[in-house]
Amino acid sequence: MKRLLLVDDEINLLNSLKRLLLRSFGSGEIAVEIFDDPELALQRASEVEFDVVVSDYRMPVMDGVSFLRCFRGIQPDATRLLLSAATDFDALVVAINEVGIYRYLPKPWVDEDFIATIKAACLARERHLEELRLADAARRGGIAGISAEEAERRRLESEEPGITQVNWGPDGSVILDDER
Repeated sequence: MKRLLLVDDEINLLNSLKRLLLRSFGSGEIAVEIFDDPELALQRASEVEFDVVVSDYRMPVMDGVSFLRCFRGIQPDATRLLLSAATDFDALVVAINEVGIYRYLPKPWVDEDFIATIKAACLARERHLEELRLADAARRGGIAGISAEEAERRRLESEEPGITQVNWGPDGSVILDDER
């Protein structure tokens, strides 16, 4: 089940987005939590892991970029999105460069586009976690317990059978097949 966190100071908007998401995803496929207070949302983020977080840009207590920056410190692997009616180019640049947002969602939104973006964000999170898992496995000694060198040897051998077979002479020299 995917877990989403929605943060906006407009509770009616949050309820609308939650209904849209629950209606658009399959039963038991998604859990949506909404917060109209970014500080409470950060507190919740320290308790529960979220796959995707969507934050409004303009909020009275804390702007969306500041919220997402704090959220990233708590859950760096969650996919972050910024929702806003504002077209403040400088804020978007900061959000992209410093906070690593996945996408910017405009207000008002088109339901189909919003849902497609959320589904893409969930997939992006899955890919990111798989990349982390593979990198961790490689650091621990290779995938399926083989070393990086052995994995490369197998790859080369599959592309060019026999390429890794070497005939050694008694003095340590390489004997070419033509010399036999």
